[in-house]
Amino acid sequence: MIAVLKQGTSQEQIEHLTSWLETQGIGVHICEGHFQTIVGLLGDTSRVDEELLSGLDMVESVKRISEPFKSANRKFHPDDSIIEIPAPDGTCVKVGGGNFVAIAGPCSVESEAQILEVARAVKASGANLLRGGAFKPRTSPYDFQGLKADGIALLLEAKKETGLPIVTEIMSADHLPLFEEVDVIQVGARNMQNFELLKELGKTRKPILLKRGLANTMKEFLMSAEYIMAGGNENIILCERGVRTFETYTRNTLDLAAVPMLHELTHLPIIVDPSHATGISRLVRPMACAAAACNADGIMIEVHNDPKKALCDGPQSLTPAQFDDVMKAVLRVREAVL
Repeated sequence: MIAVLKQGTSQEQIEHLTSWLETQGIGVHICEGHFQTIVGLLGDTSRVDEELLSGLDMVESVKRISEPFKSANRKFHPDDSIIEIPAPDGTCVKVGGGNFVAIAGPCSVESEAQILEVARAVKASGANLLRGGAFKPRTSPYDFQGLKADGIALLLEAKKETGLPIVTEIMSADHLPLFEEVDVIQVGARNMQNFELLKELGKTRKPILLKRGLANTMKEFLMSAEYIMAGGNENIILCERGVRTFETYTRNTLDLAAVPMLHELTHLPIIVDPSHATGISRLVRPMACAAAACNADGIMIEVHNDPKKALCDGPQSLTPAQFDDVMKAVLRVREAVL
């Protein structure tokens, strides 16, 4: 349930309303937009007298929300959320609300020379954040599993040299102490419904990049975001990375329709990962352009200095030169559609 307050409602009135609702066991979420203040009621709202609430002088209207995701719902928060990621130079990388972000880097951190070379290259091409896997979830237990803590240390070294905030994937809540200096914590597709992990991430205030699961609906995707938000962390970036279908020519099927649909359903920013979606490097450019055309808030692309020798996901990785070409194309598309 949401209550839209009239313009001119004082802070004291809002506090009185909040206290009254909380005495009835209702959680309260206040969203102050440019033109309206919305009070979100969380929990069992059946005990709330809707007529009494709507009859208050400060209340303009009361609406019930049927969707199970509340905090992530655009009805709760009509304005786009803008996620701010601090950079080493004191500025912030902004995601959402018209701000477009490019996240690039190797699937996995392999060596100091590799991550530094890639970091320099993607920054020169306009990337805003550096991605790199330190803990790698692999289908086979015999595949390269990542450098783990050493991988994070190398990412931090690349961050120090280039000034790019870093994004890396977490596999277990037990690893959280290792992520204290990581700027954005990524939750991969396989962990999208690892609810205990999501609860722990809800206790942090770090930005979370949440990837859609391999076979999950948009409602399930948003409910996973809700788990994090229920813990108090509202700094969430959604990532569409393709879903598993009967098609075998591509690694997954990129669901670009999810981008505008999610923009209707939620205020959270949504980016697209064409690398994991297609699994084929030559398809990354057209899908990245398509992501920009359908109003995604950013792209996430795998870049390796020598894809043929990559320890992980070489076939879908771009060279630095290919990434530079993609960035130029994506910017032209954004100029055309904005």
